Formats: sequence, structure tokens, C-alpha cells
Amino acid sequence: MSDLKFRVQAHSENPTKTVVKARGFEIIIDEPADLGGTNEGASPVEYILAAFCGCINVMAHVIAKEMDIELRSVKIKMAGDLNPNRLFGTSFDERAGYKGIEVAIEPDCDASKEQLTKWLEAIEDRCPVSDNLKNITPVNLKLKFKKVAISQVE
Repeated sequence: MSDLKFRVQAHSENPTKTVVKARGFEIIIDEPADLGGTNEGASPVEYILAAFCGCINVMAHVIAKEMDIELRSVKIKMAGDLNPNRLFGTSFDERAGYKGIEVAIEPDCDASKEQLTKWLEAIEDRCPVSDNLKNITPVNLKLKFKKVAISQVE
């Protein structure tokens, strides 16, 4: 199968609120009030955790089906710690992102411990979001300048 390309577009509605268009969906990203936001949506770092949960859910069901495990449901709890000092420019001693992410997955199924261990290993190995969080993904930020029409004075 060839590569799949995913695209989103975004614009700022205010200094903390971003509106993202993904296919036909609108995603509101904002900061909590205690971080200067308007609390109209989850924060960018909360969306990372949410995306990771969503990917784990999909992979959990895909892999369970492949392994002939009847997965009735799965509960996922996730938390990560980050130091906000770099974000706010008060210190550059630590990285800006999560120091680590703890994930607890509770499947509702009748599989053995051995099957579930293999299932979990496959989820960790095949989840694209997990892969992006664990490995360096090249990112290329570019400036795009707004075109301004210049009229000649005669």
C-alpha cells in the first residue's frame, strides 16, 4: 500500500484559541483559563494524549480481531508530565514536551494473560501515534508571507 497523506488547516481565533479543519471536522484547541486561555477546547498537549488514546483504541480492536480475541471494549487512562518553564520562556533547562506518558489499558475480554501480553506488544509496535511520540519525526517549519498587491502611483 502506498503512503497515506493526512492534512489539516488551522487559523487563530485569538491568542490561545485555534480552529482546526480536519476533513469535514472542526477541532477547537484552547488553553485552560489558568494558563491564559478561554477554556473553549482541550489544549494542544491534551489533544496529543487524546490522539494517542484514539490510536490505541483502533489498534486494540484491529489486533484483537487478528488474534481472534473478542474485545468487547477497552478503557484507556493516560497522563503525562511536562515542565511549563520552556513554554513560557522562563527556563530552557528542560525540554518543552512531555517527560513521559503513562498509559493504562484495561481490555474487556476473555483472553489469557499470554495472549494479552502479545496483544499489547503489537499495539505498541503498530500504533502510528505511539511511533510518532517515541521516535524523531522530521518537522520542517516554513514561513509563508501574505501576498500584498502593490499598485503603482502614476
